[in-house]
Amino acid sequence: MNALTVVPRKAKSAELSDVDDPPESDGPVLVETIGVGICGTDAEILSGAYGWAPPGRERLVLGHESLGRVLEAPPGVGVVAGDFVVGIVRRPDPVPCANCAVGEWDFCRNGQYTERGIKAHDGYLSERYRITPEYVVKVDAALGILGVLLEPTSVVAKAWEQVDRIGHRAHWEPATAVVTGAGPIGLLAAMIGVQRGLDVHVIDQMTEGKKPNLVRALGAAYHTGPIEAACPAPDVVIECTGVSALVLDAMEHVGPGGVVCLTGVSSGGRTVSVDEGALNRSMVLANEAVVGSVNANRRHYESAAEALARADRAWLDQLVSRKVPLAHWQDALERVPDDVKVVVEVSTT
Repeated sequence: MNALTVVPRKAKSAELSDVDDPPESDGPVLVETIGVGICGTDAEILSGAYGWAPPGRERLVLGHESLGRVLEAPPGVGVVAGDFVVGIVRRPDPVPCANCAVGEWDFCRNGQYTERGIKAHDGYLSERYRITPEYVVKVDAALGILGVLLEPTSVVAKAWEQVDRIGHRAHWEPATAVVTGAGPIGLLAAMIGVQRGLDVHVIDQMTEGKKPNLVRALGAAYHTGPIEAACPAPDVVIECTGVSALVLDAMEHVGPGGVVCLTGVSSGGRTVSVDEGALNRSMVLANEAVVGSVNANRRHYESAAEALARADRAWLDQLVSRKVPLAHWQDALERVPDDVKVVVEVSTT
């Protein structure tokens, strides 16, 4: 079968390969891949900056933002042939650590977890894959190709959960939220904020085009300036860019008792000037909190599925800006104005 493979840590090594059928050891549920979303992590792996091949192998099958159709499943596992499903990305470490042992593998403490399409486990960008029932999530078939948005939505569903858990250390009735970045993660974070009834403000660099329009269509406000000008002292900031200046802006301008959740990963190698004493004083005296959040477990995927089911389909449809056939996967990596989420189509819905 065809699969997009790469030699991790080797730039320009990606190719469309003829690989063996998925091994039985991957699980009893056989899935036909419909499409896979491309994100910044994939771009990093393709550039040679990231990724690990499965043990004893040189090449890794790419792809972690999946949508597929069940071909075979044993009885009583929660999915049947024909169901639309998404595969969870992370797997617990084999020890397991205390968190992995209770299904909180997104908080793995020893780093021995694996991730499909990223770390030591083949991904979903192949014609078929196998999976165990506990790592497959059923999605509404009416979403069609939009089901590929489930994995990135799970990331922000977890982020909002972290915000809630920290916020409830005291009386917690948030009214305003700022989201930095209007990429797929930022837009989906804003979508959940609006669903929660918050006054949501999204900050990005684009002054016109698709992203500002998507934010406004969502019922949120769009800004290009600093947080203080957009929404003074917000209760929540979801930082989705990893840009160091925006991270510091979030920490400096969240409201009293507010929560900043960092979901963007910084590249490093850059320095910014900050008054550490003033920042410390502000955060301590105002009971502000900063938390990092990455990946997701099954609970977050299920929460994400509910959020997508509640979302306006016409709005969601605009997030998938381009669909590229597997044979022309290179086109998915070309940056096109107004791109939001690009999907590699493997089969039809």
